[in-house]
Amino acid sequence: MNAPIRQTSPLAIVSLVAGILGWTLLPVLGSVVAVVCGHLARAEIRRSPQTLEGDGLALAGLILGYLALALMVLAIVAIFLFFGGLAAVIALSGH
Repeated sequence: MNAPIRQTSPLAIVSLVAGILGWTLLPVLGSVVAVVCGHLARAEIRRSPQTLEGDGLALAGLILGYLALALMVLAIVAIFLFFGGLAAVIALSGH
């Protein structure tokens, strides 16, 4: 019997590439695209598992995208805490 040929989902490939770009050249845009395309790809693959593959690629893109976004949020919080603390120290010192 001939097994049907399964194609890799283009959205899964885009998700992985965007996830890598999210860590290198396009931090915010690449991460958001990786997350959106990763979810779309996984849904697409679940709807037609006989013709599409690439769930691992989509999952890797999702992980890279979410990790980059989480680190960006943590960095922004750390910056606000640092400068907020710095402003409080200056205000309390009387200058």
